Amino acid sequence: MSAAENVSVTVPQTDIHQIEEVLQPIPESVRTTRVSGQFWIWAGANIAPINWVLGALGIGLGLGLRDTLIVLIVGNAVGMGLFGVFVLIGQQTGVTGMVLSRAAFGRRGAYLPAAIQATLAVGWCAVNTWIILDLVMALLGKLGVVDPEAPNIAAKIMVAATIMAIQVTIAWFGYRTIAAFERWTVPPTLAVLILMSIVAWFHLDIDWSYAGAAGQVLQGGERVAAMSAVMTVIGIGWGITWFTYAADYSRFVSTTVPRRNLYLASALGQFIPVVWLGVLGASLATTNGSVDPGRLIVDNYGALALPVLFLVIHGPIATNILNIYTFSVATQALDVKVHRRKLNLFVGVFALAAVIFFIFQSSLATVLSTWLGAIVAWIASWAGIMLVHYFVIANRQLDAQRLFDPIGSRRLPDVNWATMVCFAAGIAATWMFMYGPAEVMQGFGSRALGGLDLSWLAGGVVAAAAYAALGPMAYRSYRAVPR
Repeated sequence: MSAAENVSVTVPQTDIHQIEEVLQPIPESVRTTRVSGQFWIWAGANIAPINWVLGALGIGLGLGLRDTLIVLIVGNAVGMGLFGVFVLIGQQTGVTGMVLSRAAFGRRGAYLPAAIQATLAVGWCAVNTWIILDLVMALLGKLGVVDPEAPNIAAKIMVAATIMAIQVTIAWFGYRTIAAFERWTVPPTLAVLILMSIVAWFHLDIDWSYAGAAGQVLQGGERVAAMSAVMTVIGIGWGITWFTYAADYSRFVSTTVPRRNLYLASALGQFIPVVWLGVLGASLATTNGSVDPGRLIVDNYGALALPVLFLVIHGPIATNILNIYTFSVATQALDVKVHRRKLNLFVGVFALAAVIFFIFQSSLATVLSTWLGAIVAWIASWAGIMLVHYFVIANRQLDAQRLFDPIGSRRLPDVNWATMVCFAAGIAATWMFMYGPAEVMQGFGSRALGGLDLSWLAGGVVAAAAYAALGPMAYRSYRAVPR
């Protein structure tokens, strides 16, 4: 008996906790009508040190403050606008993002994006925990517990293990506990960020006219190329990284909730904190040129760093409980017959191992920009395919129950090889027009354009165009198969 068949006969349809333990559509009877929960989930996930580090990354990679802010605001407006579309798809279907992949990739073909998503969720959990370690070491250094100039490897590993345990515990209890955590902890964190912003923008020596390091101001084609690279990392590319997560949480929202309200709550929940923290990080970086989160806070806030660090540590935890939860449901989409809570424990162990690896990496800017550029490569291609399938092939009427048919069902292809070709073509196009910090991530198309990075656009458009041509033919024989 398959996992899909098992669900239909053993799981009660009235207990949300039992429903979450195995993969299935979320029934309307247990969905929430509170759209505010989506705002707090996405806002909490983005009120994290990584976002002011990403803002500072523009300065660290050679851009001036004005150009960095343009990339942040315009790029995230586009990225989060598209993110809202995937939120609405999740609300309509009641299923996770990787289960949705079965519609285009096939019943077992969807194992590919699900495996990538599960792996990246572990990686994100590690990156976000790693980012916070500098903040914690700076705090402990202020308190005299550690020497802030020392490597503090053992202390960092101990702190990482503690934070990971907290994150796994919260994610263990599922969507409603995650939503409650965000709802109660995000507002006080916002208050701290308001205080941080007031101090930074009105009492620190921010160089609002900063155009680049002395003697290294970018001009002409170099400036445009640098802006395009940063757009991939912290602009449109940042919004793209959330596409695959959207449905995992909006599937809990009732279809009676107006789509416009859900769209605005989710998109603004992403846009406001990302841009806010990005502007804060970029402006702080003009005071010392640093991307390091510990230096950005301690060097600029002094004694105020203590209460700020205590509260802002909430950010990575709020982000990683989503990564841990998404890892579990993405793994279940691989037809792994393990309950979600047990999978939470696995991701904690794997992510901690990755954190320990990152601790020994010296260049924060290089690790982050390489990591984010690689993520955009597959998600842009996946997103192009899924948008075409939903709006063109399914005509906005995707049958969610069909996605849970057992392997071998006549209503879904086993592996849609046409989709695989489109997916590979999109990833190839993404690489071709990518210009990352590592030579292996510099495609010949981007090099021919003088370092202009159009990876996210090329990957999404190529995959979507190819699937628009091949997808309808591949699914013609499956449309007419009765239930």
